[in-house]
Amino acid sequence: MEALPRLRYVDAFPVDVDGQRTIYLRDPEGIAKEGIGVPPYVFNLMTLLDGIHTADDLRSAVETSNGNGSISIEDIDTLVASLDDALLLDSPRYRTHKQEIEDTYREETRRPSALAGSSYPDSPDALRLLIDSFFTDQTGPNGTPRSSGRLTGLVAPHIDFGRGGPCFAWAYNELKDSEPADVYIVLGTGHSARKPFTTSRKVFETPLGDLPADIAFIDRLAAHSSQDLFADELAHKNEHSIEFQAVFLKYLFPEAEITFVPILCGSFFASVDRKQSPMTDPAVTDFVVALRKTIEEEDRSVCLIAGVDFSHVGQRFGDEVPLDDDFVERVRSSDQDLIDAAARGHAEAFFDVIIRDCDQHRVCGTSSIYTMLKVLDDQKGQLLKYDQAIDHESQSLVSFASMAFHEAEDRSQRTEDR
Repeated sequence: MEALPRLRYVDAFPVDVDGQRTIYLRDPEGIAKEGIGVPPYVFNLMTLLDGIHTADDLRSAVETSNGNGSISIEDIDTLVASLDDALLLDSPRYRTHKQEIEDTYREETRRPSALAGSSYPDSPDALRLLIDSFFTDQTGPNGTPRSSGRLTGLVAPHIDFGRGGPCFAWAYNELKDSEPADVYIVLGTGHSARKPFTTSRKVFETPLGDLPADIAFIDRLAAHSSQDLFADELAHKNEHSIEFQAVFLKYLFPEAEITFVPILCGSFFASVDRKQSPMTDPAVTDFVVALRKTIEEEDRSVCLIAGVDFSHVGQRFGDEVPLDDDFVERVRSSDQDLIDAAARGHAEAFFDVIIRDCDQHRVCGTSSIYTMLKVLDDQKGQLLKYDQAIDHESQSLVSFASMAFHEAEDRSQRTEDR
């Protein structure tokens, strides 16, 4: 019997609807526009859609788990057809649809805002007022002077503005009322990225104005790299980790002639699994060397920004333990170890913490922070703000932070970290 199609990678999390537990499925690529909710037993069945199991395997699994329960071939066919209609299966239908979207997106020169009007206001005035409030919030910088020294790097959140706005403000307070850099290199978390690194030459639209990609810089970067840095460009279409940074840059510098380099960093899971430095991966080494070289050739001022979050824990993300005070404190302690290593400018020590914990807290920014630290080459940083967004109803915790990195006074004192 022929194997059933494979379920694509989807975000799955439990929600309660009218007192009934439902597993909500969402496509992080944005190919499937609408999410769907399924009962837990259907979701358990869907996990067997791996391109290996057959319909008979699914029937046997149901009979084994339910005792006298059973499911017909017709029911399985209906389930598979429904998932295929929802574009959640790695099927010919999905691949054809994605190729059409990808071909169209490649021809476009502009990247429209994906979240304006939903995650944040699409009105320029309303958006400015909202961001203003982040800076004056009692948990925001609220008049705190920015650090001294030439800013070379920032860590900023990519959580939604509703939960992380003041923490964003702590990062961008370092740029407020200052002379902007000529080029901002934004290393965003590529939630749906299939490649280690992918960039784009498109103009990023925001309600506050356009932020053009620095095509000259990007072309030199692509020439220095041996990999195709545009192969996965569609991952930029709906990705928020860079979009949020673009909004803040246009808020701070509405009239300045700045450009940026949008780079999505994919997962380093393979390196975590092997318990090895990401630099043992030729693709990572190739990109880090290429980005360093491109920056060294640049006679304009450059600043790197990592758009990242930290831990994602709780029952919504698959943990079984409740979000009690002890668990929350363990997460905070682990995050602090990561922040301390990053503040020392030590990329390998940062990644060692990820390996130590087997990434059990699902840090959503490992690749972006690691890459920035390798490129900054031992520059020291400081924590500006750490926060946690806790939702006890959904049993979820997402942590995030803002950090600033400044050029070292004596570069000859760098420790070797390559």
